[in-house]
Amino acid sequence: MTLEASQSKRLDRVWLAFLMIAGGALSAFLATSVFDATVSLSGILCVGLIAIGRREGYLVGLYNSLSYSILAYNNGLFGEVYLNLLFFVPTGVIGYVLWSRHTSQDRTVEMRQLGWPQRFTIGAICIACTVGLGLLLGLNPRQNTPFIDASTNVLSIVATFLMMWRYKEQWLLYILLNLVTIVMWLLRFMAGGAAGDLMIMMWSLFLLNALFGSWRWHMGAKSAMPAKAGVNTEVGTCDVV
Repeated sequence: MTLEASQSKRLDRVWLAFLMIAGGALSAFLATSVFDATVSLSGILCVGLIAIGRREGYLVGLYNSLSYSILAYNNGLFGEVYLNLLFFVPTGVIGYVLWSRHTSQDRTVEMRQLGWPQRFTIGAICIACTVGLGLLLGLNPRQNTPFIDASTNVLSIVATFLMMWRYKEQWLLYILLNLVTIVMWLLRFMAGGAAGDLMIMMWSLFLLNALFGSWRWHMGAKSAMPAKAGVNTEVGTCDVV
């Protein structure tokens, strides 16, 4: 292992330890039940492992998807419920398998990047789908903040596919997703929603992690380029193998 790789591994461990200590402290002060604490901690551990390129994050994410959907249901965020049960659970299994096929000897996944035309296309898709889904969710009289809920759904879905296919651009979407979700839970907290304060702090940690993940994956994709001399890493399609 090179000196650079050794330093990167050390930084990964420090970052993961920081997330768990911060998450544990937040859960201890804000969680109103053991269940709420497990939702928070499993989510933090999941995104932390993904940020450093470890496929074990998918396994932790399976529990988080199931438990978070229960919490979202109690807060009338049905888009979040549908997203977690019908999308995150099956893609968690698929993502683990895909990452297993592209894991390097240091047990981290191989990272890559998209080209600018594909980035603009993804942005347009996110905007169009958010508007359409927001209108659909608004048909449910019990639905709260339909367009905010729709935006978190769309950003989560697109970012998840980019994550499964190992593209660093996932983190740009996660940064935006975390900002929108913080606003969504702030509104629910102000309305007296259950565990709103805990969810605000949890998603704030997710935002910090997304910033770290963006840098970590940028460096990971950059370091992978010399290993693929003569191959253009600015790809035009998303292959899933």
